Amino acid sequence: MLSEIRIESLGAISSATAEFDRGLTVLTGETGTGKTMVVTGLHLLGGARADSARVRSGADRAVVEGRFTTDELGEDVTARINEILEASGAERDEDGSVIAARSVNRDGPSRAYLGGRSVPAKSLSSFTAELLALHGQNDQLRLMRPEQQRAALDRYAGVDKQLKRYRTVRDEWLTARQDLINRTQRARELAQEADRLKFSLNEIDAIAPEPGEDDALVADIRRLSELDALREAAYTARAALTGPDDPGPDDLSASQSVAQAKTALQATGDTALTALAQQLDEALAVITSVSGELGSFLSGLPTDASALEAKLARQAELRTLTRKYAADINGVLEWARQARDRLAQLDVSEEALTELQRRVESLQAEVIAAAEELTKARTRAAKGLSKAVTAELSGLAMADAAFTVSVGPLPAKPDDSAPLTLPSGQVVHAGRDGVDNVEFGFAAHRGTDVLPLSKSASGGELSRVMLALEVVLAASAEGTTMVFDEVDAGVGGRAAVQIGRRLAKLARTHQVIVVTHLPQVAAYADVHLVVDSGGRDGRKHAASRVRRLDDEERVAELARMLAGLGETDSGRAHARELLEAARADRAEAARA
Repeated sequence: MLSEIRIESLGAISSATAEFDRGLTVLTGETGTGKTMVVTGLHLLGGARADSARVRSGADRAVVEGRFTTDELGEDVTARINEILEASGAERDEDGSVIAARSVNRDGPSRAYLGGRSVPAKSLSSFTAELLALHGQNDQLRLMRPEQQRAALDRYAGVDKQLKRYRTVRDEWLTARQDLINRTQRARELAQEADRLKFSLNEIDAIAPEPGEDDALVADIRRLSELDALREAAYTARAALTGPDDPGPDDLSASQSVAQAKTALQATGDTALTALAQQLDEALAVITSVSGELGSFLSGLPTDASALEAKLARQAELRTLTRKYAADINGVLEWARQARDRLAQLDVSEEALTELQRRVESLQAEVIAAAEELTKARTRAAKGLSKAVTAELSGLAMADAAFTVSVGPLPAKPDDSAPLTLPSGQVVHAGRDGVDNVEFGFAAHRGTDVLPLSKSASGGELSRVMLALEVVLAASAEGTTMVFDEVDAGVGGRAAVQIGRRLAKLARTHQVIVVTHLPQVAAYADVHLVVDSGGRDGRKHAASRVRRLDDEERVAELARMLAGLGETDSGRAHARELLEAARADRAEAARA
């Protein structure tokens, strides 16, 4: 639910704050005061494109903030909301509400904020899409589009599971089908590519490199190239530590010298010298360890000069691979792995193509089954939706109107990217949303032909059709805040009363916010907000404000809306009568 909105420097509004309650809230005001800016602000929170022309004259930027509560949402919606907040790093306020904001700069990019964090406008849109349903004149025009009509029918039918299954098998079918087409049409090209890959892999397998072998060879070759120097250094060091192989009477090794020193110090019995003798113990241990390792190093040095030649020859073999396939042997091995994967996909043998053809046919059968299940569900729901919307239109002073929903096949085009042949032999387009063409039909009067909605409904009639649809579909979006911007355009008299009655009915399960110019609609509101001129702001521009009206102020505003009769006793009496009649009507509807 939207609990509060704050607007700064947007259109005619310099600074305004509006609080919203449950039920039906209406916004009214003179033309030009900026009442539609509240809806514009909500569209900005919904991720709509930011238009710098909307920034108030004299201001550098416009800011819209909305506070949303999520206590009344279902578990699924709440879970999705929490996922969005967590992914964005957004936080709830102390009372559990979430603050969403959008700023529009006169010069420079707009900014979006969610729960105190700067986020992309798309993230803000994902959040508000779960909470707001915005309906304006542009939305009425969108209702004429086939995809919007299909989406409305799907909401009514509740086909999320069927649609998800269809999309899954369709994606698998299209992937396998495209693979089959590629392999068949490019058989010669793919066979040549497979031959090249096989030749390369045979070359790599023949040399059989090991991971990191090229780096190890560099170290080995360096050692072998300096073999004599290394042997001499190691032998000299070992002799110095342990003594020469044929020592003379005066030759003492390092270990012998240290041992003598240790014995001499221990013989004194002096505490300080004895401590030094213990340190010499450690030195003897190091000398013994190093001399042992030097012995192992000497014994490990090759005695055959051909070892270097073998290493150099192996290095040359590896370089033939690194020149062709990668910078080092590890890269060569990765190239070989990818080549084997690619080779597995290039099997253009008759057996492989036959197997792939069977898979395509099997997946196609699954797609057909899923599409038929989806079509059946839509066809069943179309009858119920037609009947329910027609009944709602009757209650909106269109007793003779007829609303129909037809579900037919979506024919495939000559160069269709996803042609699907049904068991009947008909070829249809397997689109992402199924194989069905959903079309709304409408006839305003009995006896006239039902024509597509886009060709048969006037602006006022289209407004009522959209409202009737929303009332019928309300159960599928319980808890959503529904915003209507002049849904009563082109309507008056008894039809206006019926629209007010239907909006009040919708407000039993939803928070409904309506921008209206009709007093018959405004009279049904639980909360009445008015947007009026509040004088001039600090920049000496005419500024508008949003006020919440009490009962007497509502009477005055309704009287103004009744052809500008606000200052007359008859106008106030008429307004009071209208308000009392609406309250009585709502009370009776609540008891029914």
